[in-house]
Amino acid sequence: MTQFSKAQVQLAIFAMAIGSFAIGIGEFVIMGLLPDVAADFNTDTRQTGHLISLYALGVVIGAPLITILFARFPRKPMLLALLLAFALGNFASASAESYPFLQLLRFLTGLPHGAYFGIACLVAADMVRKNQRGMAVTMVMMGLTIAILVGNPLATWLGQLIDWRIVYHTVGALGLLALVMILFAVPKHPNEQKTSARGEMRALQNPQVWLTLAIGAIGFGGMFAVLSYIAPTLINATGLAPHWIPVALLIYGIGSLVGSLIGGWAADRNLKLSIGGSLFWSAMVLAVFPLTLQNLWAVMPMILLLGSAAALVPALQVRLMDVAGEAQTLAASLNHSAFNAANALGAWLGGLAIISPLSWQGTGWIGCALSLIGLLLFWITKKHSRKVPGIISL
Repeated sequence: MTQFSKAQVQLAIFAMAIGSFAIGIGEFVIMGLLPDVAADFNTDTRQTGHLISLYALGVVIGAPLITILFARFPRKPMLLALLLAFALGNFASASAESYPFLQLLRFLTGLPHGAYFGIACLVAADMVRKNQRGMAVTMVMMGLTIAILVGNPLATWLGQLIDWRIVYHTVGALGLLALVMILFAVPKHPNEQKTSARGEMRALQNPQVWLTLAIGAIGFGGMFAVLSYIAPTLINATGLAPHWIPVALLIYGIGSLVGSLIGGWAADRNLKLSIGGSLFWSAMVLAVFPLTLQNLWAVMPMILLLGSAAALVPALQVRLMDVAGEAQTLAASLNHSAFNAANALGAWLGGLAIISPLSWQGTGWIGCALSLIGLLLFWITKKHSRKVPGIISL
């Protein structure tokens, strides 16, 4: 392994985390601004929720497509190109004059998302020892966590105070800032693994890759079933004023920060316990969440615990690195496709729950069911891994 100095590693990870920060705001801020965007385009909350699903769909499609088409490209130039595309997509979203056009732009802006996170996590993991990969991935993803903790509440407040469009202008500017920082801070890796489209696609022949992706796509969807509609839920079910929404997002972000740190630490020590424990914990939190909606002081702690579901992210990323073989880039990118499939699935099922007799409480029940299905998939993955020669078993 090529040795990088501690300063090189820290600076490179910080630069890539700024990109994660920009993408995190771009993806999640819409959840706090759904009522504002709906009012601007005269759509209802459920219709506007499609913007969440369309962005997530862009991630799901873009991650494997971009990774395979540009498999031979060096990782650093790819990071720069992906951030440029992301920034331009957000600038265009801020100027959208019709709801259908905004829908198209959110889909297009989601295309570079998964490939960026996949490549950035691999760059970070390649700069450290094997037993430090979980924390390296966590630190790159920390930009996303900080976006949830601080960026999204501030962006939601700014969008409510001025206009939701100014938020997307700001996200575009942050994307360009990250591009410049990566240009100067991320060193070229002299021993970077060369790959090809055919080599990357070998990952698709491995059942362990698909099973691991399914855990994220379904198991993590439970959290998104609630989070996607957190703003209208708190307004309509709990009776809170809109100015409470940034506070709720801040509390969620604190939980996500703690969960990410614990998840990265646990992934480097006991991967099986980290994945299984995260899914079981999420199921319990989501089961209790609907029971707390009638009381401000009960629901806010549950939102904090909801954020801790982020512990699952670094664990699944490390698992994919273990089972992907030579197709590391595609597998790492597909992990973010899986989490955004969870975003789309959770938002869709959560929307159906809201208009069903379950009403606003239904998002939690649906979320609990998805987490339990994810736990079942984890058990299947664990059993299968012990039967496959050459695979690191769980």
